[in-house]
Amino acid sequence: MSEVIQSHGERPRIDVDIVCVGFGPATAGFLTTLSRHLVGSDGTPKFKSRVCSGMPLQVVCYERADDLCFGVSGVVTRARALRESFPELEKAGIPTLAPVTLEKVVYLLDPIGASSRPFTLRFVDRLIRLFGWCLPYREYGFELPWIPPFLRKHGGIVFSLGQFLQWVGSQIMSTGAIQIWPSTPVSAVITEGKAVRGVRLVDQGVTKKGEPTEAYTPGMDVWAELVVVGDGPFGSVSAQLDREFGVPENYHNTEWAIGMKFVVELPQDTPLKPGTVIHTLGFPEPGIFGFMYVYPERVASLGIFVPSWFRSPVRTAYRYLQHWILHPYLWRYLKGSRLRSWGAKSINESGKHAEPFLAGDGYARIGENSGTTNVLTGSGVDEAWASGVILAEAVVDLLEQGKPFTRENLEKAYVLRRRQSWLEKEALIAKNARAGFQKGFIWGLIGMALSGFTRGKLSLKPSFDKGTGVDPLTKYYAGKLSPKEIEQIKEECAARGVPLHDAIMDRVGWPSIPFDGQLLVSHQDVLLLGGKVQAAPGYADHVMVMDPALCKACEEKTCIEACSGQALMPGPDGVPVFDRDKCVHCGACTWNCTKLLSQKPVQSNIRFTAGVGGLHSAEN
Repeated sequence: MSEVIQSHGERPRIDVDIVCVGFGPATAGFLTTLSRHLVGSDGTPKFKSRVCSGMPLQVVCYERADDLCFGVSGVVTRARALRESFPELEKAGIPTLAPVTLEKVVYLLDPIGASSRPFTLRFVDRLIRLFGWCLPYREYGFELPWIPPFLRKHGGIVFSLGQFLQWVGSQIMSTGAIQIWPSTPVSAVITEGKAVRGVRLVDQGVTKKGEPTEAYTPGMDVWAELVVVGDGPFGSVSAQLDREFGVPENYHNTEWAIGMKFVVELPQDTPLKPGTVIHTLGFPEPGIFGFMYVYPERVASLGIFVPSWFRSPVRTAYRYLQHWILHPYLWRYLKGSRLRSWGAKSINESGKHAEPFLAGDGYARIGENSGTTNVLTGSGVDEAWASGVILAEAVVDLLEQGKPFTRENLEKAYVLRRRQSWLEKEALIAKNARAGFQKGFIWGLIGMALSGFTRGKLSLKPSFDKGTGVDPLTKYYAGKLSPKEIEQIKEECAARGVPLHDAIMDRVGWPSIPFDGQLLVSHQDVLLLGGKVQAAPGYADHVMVMDPALCKACEEKTCIEACSGQALMPGPDGVPVFDRDKCVHCGACTWNCTKLLSQKPVQSNIRFTAGVGGLHSAEN
């Protein structure tokens, strides 16, 4: 069914020159660069509006979150593009920013014996234990004596992306040339044929099902000469463009990860210095990677990434994060720490394979949903920022030449410029770097090494899993749980109305978490202690089940198991029940849904649309 949005009826309308969807690092880079070209040295506007006679260029940005600094993540980056925009970035006074001073990559052995490790990895573990006396091995952690160049962040910086975006937003708005509106979700783009004409804001005064109430206010139609789409890894506007206009023939968007993290206050006597960067692999499961970035004032951001190739159907990031924190190598630093904030987000890890059509009549795409994530170096913020800068330079060129924002003009000014940049060059090197992980952890490391050391000249052949790649419980836990035990656990959890993951993990040997009320707290309590999670009334739910019959027939219910905030819980009829006041807008549900409605672009049975609320914490 066509999704063309027509503007008609009683909807209010405004006209602007440029409208941006989402305020992440890509849009921040775009607006920062654009703002420096809108006002002359004498304070007068450089460009006149094409839609508002006698006015300067009208530029507006709409962000879903309630503020510019909510619900994002800690970062380590080489910061090439960021430093080009801000040569004095280290002196900007961003509270959490620090230069990288120490970098470690640590392979964590399993001190519990509960993880699912292949024979090859168990053999490696035995060798490390046997020769640990002469290796950089301590507390079940083997520190790699050498870090491959493509993984190094030497000379880079660590910072809180939330605080950085808050600072950047203030810089942009202080010019007076651009407006940024938080707490204003965009529900759809307005299209005419194959052209984008603007955006529509979400309706207000509706029930959770979207039905109008007495307080109904239709969302405003914002018509624009150019729509800049930078709505993140699972943005609903990007998804609409893919469905409406199609995707390139070789487009594959099936690789992702759910990142979950804590911001903690380290103990008074911590030996960790600001700028310390620790990356881990091997535990709590071989395919789960971890990180710790130390900021000034004894503050650290730490967490794990649960990737799409992790085949467990009970892939709970929160429980695994707590076991990761308790690993002896990390616990010696974290014991006595205090939780300050908590959060989760999706990461699109398909990279170059997930590059859509970057431009069309009236629109251009930047950032993570345009395929900027570098899956070899494990970086995305600097790349997203660079894509925004490239588009801004193209837009300025077109404005100076008086040319319209047609597909032809944007292809020449933006897409060609991007093709000639370091962003494209490094994306091609990294394109197949993750190809081996579908075959297993060891193959994944081999594939990354092959791509990294040959600079992409050699790589493993990718295979694209059209689903989430989870195994049935009986297969994944074969040898640990019998089919009868699994059915018993299912029945017990169904009777209590809870997910399976805690019961399953308890049964296969994962110890209970020793809650201390300070750092290690229950999943329910972290919603209260780790940041304020809420959604304002008067808006429709943003998580929708498209076909309830598919949910009823689904055995895995991975969406429930993976939900970062327990916003999706078992329903009485087999259809998950959604509580948006617990939703942190991480997108785990739509990525983890195993029931697909379409193959290309991949569309699961759970659709994540524009919505309000989410995590409220400036420290993320």
